[in-house]
Amino acid sequence: MQGDYYRYLSEITLGEEHKKNSSQALKFYQKALEKAEQLNVGLNPTEPLRLGLCLNFSVFHYEIMSDVKEACSVAKKAFDAAIENLDKLDEGEYKDSTTIMQLLRDNMTMWMGEQNEDDDKKKK
Repeated sequence: MQGDYYRYLSEITLGEEHKKNSSQALKFYQKALEKAEQLNVGLNPTEPLRLGLCLNFSVFHYEIMSDVKEACSVAKKAFDAAIENLDKLDEGEYKDSTTIMQLLRDNMTMWMGEQNEDDDKKKK
């Protein structure tokens, strides 16, 4: 939630304040993802909370940091890890998880398409 808070602040600020808020968002997103991935206290890769964190972190990389490659990397890593564990879910968890996974995949598709268009324009 702290990462989201600072991401939202960075969306409405400029200059040094924008840099400060972006830096704080990055710090908190990274810290949350590290905790989520820890083996002894971490969340399962299919956990909607963890998938939502990865979705928001990937959007942060795309929208705030203008880093399409990292945005896709975060989204793909989360999506691939969740795919491997889908068979362990009950019906309710399955629906929640797959909904977020679809958002991750949709974003990756859109971002990679935009990246390919930009690459094509640069070649011309």
